[in-house]
Amino acid sequence: MDLLTVSTFLALLAMVAAAGAILVLLLALVGRWSEAAGGAYRSIRETLGPLSLWLAFALAATASLGSLYFSEVGHLVPCTLCWYQRIAMYPLAIILGIAAWRHDPGIRPYAITLAGIGAVISTYHVALQRLPGLPSGACSLEAPCSAIELERFGFVTIPVMALIGFVSIIVVLSLLTPRRSQTS
Repeated sequence: MDLLTVSTFLALLAMVAAAGAILVLLLALVGRWSEAAGGAYRSIRETLGPLSLWLAFALAATASLGSLYFSEVGHLVPCTLCWYQRIAMYPLAIILGIAAWRHDPGIRPYAITLAGIGAVISTYHVALQRLPGLPSGACSLEAPCSAIELERFGFVTIPVMALIGFVSIIVVLSLLTPRRSQTS
C-alpha cells in the first residue's frame, strides 16, 4: 500500500476515535444532569467497560504501528517531538496489552499519566505546526517540528493523530475502564 492510502486510512481511524471519545465524554458530562444521557452513558460503560483495556491497547498499538509505517515504509523522518511522542506511546502499547491480557485495571493511573504526558507533547507539536513562530529549540534543521509532511482532510497531521490517540486512551481508561474490585 502507498503512503497516501495508509495515511488516509489512519486519519479516518483517528477521526472515528475522536468522535467516540467526544461522545463518551459528552455523555458522561451531560449524564450528570440528564437521566436519558446518564442511561446512555451507563449502557456504553456496561457494554465497553469489560473491553476497555483491549480498546485502549488497540488505540496504542495502532498509533505505534502507524508511526512505524510512516518512518520505516513511508520514509518520513521523525522530528524530535515525534520521537518524544513515540517514547510515550510505545510503552503504552506494551503495558496496556499486558494489562488487557491479565484483566488488570490497576494500570489505569500509570497509563493515564503516560498518555497525559504524550498529549501535552502532541499539543505543543500541533501548536508548532499551526503557529510556526513559536520557539522550537529542540528541533533539528533536517526534520523541523514545524514542518507538515503529511496532512489529510485539511487538518489531520501526524501530531494531530497522536494527540487524538493519547486523548482517546485517557478517555477510555478514565470513563470506561471498571475500577479494580476491593477484593483483588
